[in-house]
Amino acid sequence: MTYRYETHMHTREGSRCASASGREMARIHREKGYQGIFVTDHFFNGNTAVPRDLPWRERVDLFCRGYEEARDEGEKIGLQVFFGFEYCYQAMDFLVYNLDGKWLAEHEDIDREQPRKAFALMRGEGGFIVQAHPFRERDYVDHIQLFPRDVDGVEVINGAQLAEPWMNERAALYAMMYQLPQTAGSDSHHLTALFGSGVETRELIREPLDYLRLMRAGELTLLEGAM
Repeated sequence: MTYRYETHMHTREGSRCASASGREMARIHREKGYQGIFVTDHFFNGNTAVPRDLPWRERVDLFCRGYEEARDEGEKIGLQVFFGFEYCYQAMDFLVYNLDGKWLAEHEDIDREQPRKAFALMRGEGGFIVQAHPFRERDYVDHIQLFPRDVDGVEVINGAQLAEPWMNERAALYAMMYQLPQTAGSDSHHLTALFGSGVETRELIREPLDYLRLMRAGELTLLEGAM
C-alpha cells in the first residue's frame, strides 16, 4: 500500500495569488486520493494575502488561517494536514517545514532577515528547507540564486511547470550535482488547476520529520502529476 502527499500548495487565506480556501483544498485533495497535504502559503516576503501594515502577531494569526481551515476540515474527512510556509528572497522561493505559527509569532521580522541567517536559524530550531522550482523563469525573476549549503532538499518536479519541462530538468541536475535530496510538489493555487504532483510513500507520514527522513533516504516516489 502507498500513500500520496501534496508537499506544496496554497490557500486564498494566506496567498494572494490563490483562489481556493483551505477547506476547499483539503476536500479536493482527499477526493483525488491524497492521504495528506502540506499547506505552504506565501510568507510576508512573498505574495502574501496578509496586509503588511498590521502588528506582527496579528499578521501571523491571519497567515495561519488557511492551514487551520484545512486542518479542521481534514480532521472531519480523514486527511492529514501539516503546516509549512513558502519563504521568498528576491523571487526565489523556499518551502519551510516542521515549524509552526507559534514559532513565527516568536520571530518577528524573520521575513526581513538575510536569507542564509534566516535559514540557519530555522534549521537550528528544528525546521528543514526545500528550495522550490529553483530554475523557474518568469519576468519578475531577475536572476537565479541557489543555496545548496543552506537547504535540505530540492523540488525537482514542480507540477505547475510541467509544460516547461526544462525547468524541472535543470532542478534535477542541480540536486544531483550537489547530492541534495529530491522531492516533488504541485504548487497548486486553484481548484481548477490541481496538477496532481507530490510524493508517494510506503508508510504514513505522521509528522514533517518523517517526510525529511524519507526524502533523505531516497524512499519517496516523485509524482509528475496529471489529474
